[in-house]
Amino acid sequence: MRLLVALICALPLLEIAGFVVIGGRIGLGFTLLWLLAAGMAGLALIRHGGLNALIKLQAALQEGREPGHSLIDGAVMVSAGLLLIVPGFVSDFLAIILLLPVTRNFLLRHAAHHFETRVYRSDPARGTRTTVIEGEYEIIEPEDRAERPKTNRPNPQIIDQSDNP
Repeated sequence: MRLLVALICALPLLEIAGFVVIGGRIGLGFTLLWLLAAGMAGLALIRHGGLNALIKLQAALQEGREPGHSLIDGAVMVSAGLLLIVPGFVSDFLAIILLLPVTRNFLLRHAAHHFETRVYRSDPARGTRTTVIEGEYEIIEPEDRAERPKTNRPNPQIIDQSDNP
């Protein structure tokens, strides 16, 4: 966790260094082209990855499987998309690492220890049915407060149990 916080704090400095080093070698035009392409790829990845994650999640719930893999997979895809949108070469490199299946499986194995997943479902084939009882009813309210039924509670009495006669 501390490594993640340190990386987030150091990311702007690393991005500036990346612009100086890599941007100096490939030139301004290719640097701007790379940033534009990476941003568009990030938006497409968020749209496609998020939608795919929802479809996988729904399929897992319908089949009665635990949706953990599809949740982690979708979260990693969206995180990679966000990193691609952030301008810079270091964040793009981190996004590419997150897109690798080996990295996603590694994150899934380590995240599984921190989450508990339960799937609840209702399946008519298993005998779970809803029973509907039809009927009519009428609400009758007393017209006067005097007609309301009184409770059979006794009046509270204060009993002095002091030793004074």
